[in-house]
Amino acid sequence: MHLNDQFEQIRQSPTVGVADHVQSLLASGRKIIPLHVGDPDLDTPRLVVDKAISALREGLTHYGPSRGFLELRKAVATKLSNSNSNLASAYEPDCEILVTHGGIHAYYLALQSILNPGDAVLIPDPSWGTHANMVRQLRGCVIPVAAHAGDGFLPAISAWEAALTPQTRALVINFPANPTGVYPVRDYLQCLHNFAHDHGLWIISDEVYENLYFEGKPVSALDFSDVKAHTLLVNSLSKTYAMTGWRVGYLAGPRQVVDNALKAAQNSITCVAPFVQKAAALALTDPDVQSAADEMRAVYSHRRTLVQELARDYGDSPVRVVPPMGSFYYFLDLRSLNLSSQEICSRLLDDAGVALIPGSAFGLEGEGFVRMTIAASNADIEEGLKLILDWAGRN
Repeated sequence: MHLNDQFEQIRQSPTVGVADHVQSLLASGRKIIPLHVGDPDLDTPRLVVDKAISALREGLTHYGPSRGFLELRKAVATKLSNSNSNLASAYEPDCEILVTHGGIHAYYLALQSILNPGDAVLIPDPSWGTHANMVRQLRGCVIPVAAHAGDGFLPAISAWEAALTPQTRALVINFPANPTGVYPVRDYLQCLHNFAHDHGLWIISDEVYENLYFEGKPVSALDFSDVKAHTLLVNSLSKTYAMTGWRVGYLAGPRQVVDNALKAAQNSITCVAPFVQKAAALALTDPDVQSAADEMRAVYSHRRTLVQELARDYGDSPVRVVPPMGSFYYFLDLRSLNLSSQEICSRLLDDAGVALIPGSAFGLEGEGFVRMTIAASNADIEEGLKLILDWAGRN
């Protein structure tokens, strides 16, 4: 029987694939130190959980509005205005914001709304694999834009310009970035906006790690005047509030894009669970929940310091440990071993029982690196990093 040929161009998610494999190893009784998954080990704030439970008890177990509850859309609009003082005008909750089934769904809807088959999208290399895979799934063309390690994993503006083709319709950014943790200064984003405007490109900004920063708050792609017309913001509550399993996010953009996205959402998920939306509205507006989110960032900051201290105390090592500016990942540099990142991860899993993600899963520029999460317990981070350093020292 015939199948969809497009899926020949798409890989399974390497991060999800590793997670599934680790789960099978754990189920077989193998001890594995899980430093691979981008899922906070911290709990969703209790106030958010309680709100969902009360909403369930109040009977919010049926369909909800396909755009999302107005209460939640207003909370998103207020958040965007408060976070972006240079935004020329506030987002209209009625027509410029759509509640989505997590950040991935928001990204899918953004692409689905603007791309025709054969359209090209510029995507930094390295970057999260779904950014490219989703474009291919929608029969678009991915144009990688090299973000070299020597340039701090930020593509030069000239690299964006060189990658442009007549078929290019959009570019994707993700700051703080997965897997590298980098984010740029304001001037860089201004140049990128100018580039997009001059060439009639959409900017899709994935800001799911916006609250996870260690070196000054990142500048949002929205924090500029006159950018709403060509910028689509993708976000979720997964990372900031440790709500990965809740599957709730949002898309903000011009009305004509959100109108298209609404059609795609109605015909893919119908709506986001109403009790989840009520909890999400609380998460975005309650001061105590905001404080809890700040405390989570402080936990990750402490773990970042822990990694740096452990690496410093270890002494000379083939592993280069550069602290991330944001997110909750380290992109460890093992290029001196002259092994592929896939081989490094396979051998570390087999020899030391440490689960990591190969840098090649994020693009050609990730080869020789591995992604290690600090969204894990202090004990796992300490034991896992020591095992990584010991293993690398022997190889």
